[in-house]
Order: sequence, then structure tokens, then C-alpha cells
Amino acid sequence: LYDASGGDIRQGFVYKTVPHITLKSLANDEPPATETLYDKPEIDNKKLRVSGPFTVETLQGFQPVSPEELEEETTLAEDSAAFEETIQQHLVSAGIKNGRKDEQVVFSRVELLSHPYLHAEGFYMNGVGEKKAYIHIGPKFGTVSKNAVNEAVKECRLRGDAQWLIILGFSFESDIEGTTHTTSMGKFEVTKARIHDDLMQDGLKKKPGKSAASFVTIGEPDICLHNSGNAVTVEIQGLDIYDPIKDEVKARSVADIAYWMVDDDYDGSNFVVKQVFFCGGDRDEFDKWKKGLESLAKEGTKKKVEKTLKIEIDEEAFDRLYGHISHPIEVKKKGQKIAVRVISQFGEETTKVLTAE
Repeated sequence: LYDASGGDIRQGFVYKTVPHITLKSLANDEPPATETLYDKPEIDNKKLRVSGPFTVETLQGFQPVSPEELEEETTLAEDSAAFEETIQQHLVSAGIKNGRKDEQVVFSRVELLSHPYLHAEGFYMNGVGEKKAYIHIGPKFGTVSKNAVNEAVKECRLRGDAQWLIILGFSFESDIEGTTHTTSMGKFEVTKARIHDDLMQDGLKKKPGKSAASFVTIGEPDICLHNSGNAVTVEIQGLDIYDPIKDEVKARSVADIAYWMVDDDYDGSNFVVKQVFFCGGDRDEFDKWKKGLESLAKEGTKKKVEKTLKIEIDEEAFDRLYGHISHPIEVKKKGQKIAVRVISQFGEETTKVLTAE
């Protein structure tokens, strides 16, 4: 076996090699190249490989299907399979980033699965050893649904042999959150990761590279509600990002948030923006702004917004639009839903739904 110490047969075998001597190597007095004979693995007579007979059985379906329906179903299946293969290639070559340049998960291999909710399994290394992750691939044209995530979590919990469940998608329903699930075999993290829009463009995609940000994990916003009579205020305290290499959830500063929005009466499907706030900037400058020492962070953000929107913003008005605490929200009914959508400086977007009592 190639993995002599661990005995993992999935790593493959050690094969015989022969020198490949060419006229060029002889003329330049170069050492000959080495060719691997993949049909001749080295034999270890001390070990016995056991395999048994197997059969494949099926029942023939007799329900008539029109040629048009059959052709349409075949085309959809082929498109879905091609999309999953593209995702597999980019996962192996680019891995998954979490928004920072030096933090990235690299998969040693990714294998596709024939399951409706767990589409692939990937293997990566952390400080302890090799870890396993299941991957749910969302639709190419559509939103990852809450039901699909629940089914993927159930299957991952049932199998119990992975430490990470990755939900890949171009967009997600608002109430999908990253969570930690504990099973009899241990615990596993559920993390959302956004697929870059480039992977949606057939024929225009670049070849997957190691530096490509094809997949970026989406952090969960750390939010709390402050009650004051019949009103509440929302405070953004940061973002929580799961680091699979160190197997821990890291807190990211509020300074890493570009802007955030509030829907103070969320109906569960339509996000209606009622309040918008800009945030972020240099971390040290933002901390000084929070303490009331200086306003460089606010002024820098204001300049960026004016440059992007090509408008001038009144100083007093921007004072009401910059910060990490919302304006008071009137609680009109029991169980009122408040949705908060956060967009980080790395382009990650996530929504969290809170209930005001």
C-alpha cells in the first residue's frame, strides 16, 4: 500500500517503475526519466487482499414514458451531473476559503455520491489527522431550501462519520443558519459556503486554480436584542466563522462588516429593508470610534460610499447610518420576527432571524 503506516487502501498502491531512456537524455548526459507501470503494483506476500463475488439486481419499470419526457429528463440529469463534476474539480483545486488570504481548507480528494442530499464527500487534513466532510451542492439556478438542508443534516447525523457538513449554494433561504450538531459518534459543524457566480457561466469559466476563491464560507452574525419597554434595538457584535483546520469557531470583528440591514417585521419569505447601516473600516480606528476617541473609521467609510454611489452624503445623515446598533424598533405583536442581513467586506452575505417578545 502507498499508505504503509495508516493502511488506507484508498490512497492506492506502490507500482513498479522503469527508466525511460531517450536519445535526448543520452546526448545531454541526463539521468533517464522514470515511468510508472500502473498495471504492475508491487506485491506484498505478507498481506492477503480479500474480495468476494457480487451481483447487481434491478426491477424493470413498466410505466410508459413518452420520448419527449425521456429526452428532457436525460438532459436535466446530464446538466446536473456536469455541474456537480465542475464543483468537484474546483473543490479539489481551490478548496474553501473563509475570507482571509491565509486561511483555506484544501481537500486531498473529493468523491461524488449518488444521494439526493449528500452529493459529495471530501477529505482534508487538520492538526490531528485526516478529517471527512459531506457536501450538499445547491441548485445551479435557484436557492438552497431549508428543507434540503434539514434532510442533509439528518443523513449526516445518521451516517455519523464526518466532522463537517458543507452547504454550497449561490443563494440561501433566510432562516438557514450554521450550527453544531452532536451525535453518538461525536459532533459535526454545518457551514454555508457561497459558490462564486463564475461557476454559473458555462463556457466562460476559467480553469480552476489554487488561488481562485470559488467557495467562501459564510459566517453567522453574532446579534443580540436589547429590550426597552415596548421597543427593541439590534446590536451587531461580530461574525462567527468555523475554522475546520483548528476545529473551532472564530469570532470576527464588527470592523469586518461592510453594511447591514434590518427588516423589523419579517414575514418569513420577503425581506423588506427598513433600516440600513454602514459599518467597518480599520479595526483599530473602529475600536477608537466605538470609544468616542476619533471618527476616522466613519469618515473613511463615508468616502467609500460616496465614491461608489457618486453622491454627496450629509454629515448629520451619515451619523444616523453608521454604526453597529439599530434605531429603536417598536414591538407591535407577540412573536414579531426581526430579520438582520449582514454583508461583510469579503462579500459574504448572511441573514439571521430573531424573535422579539
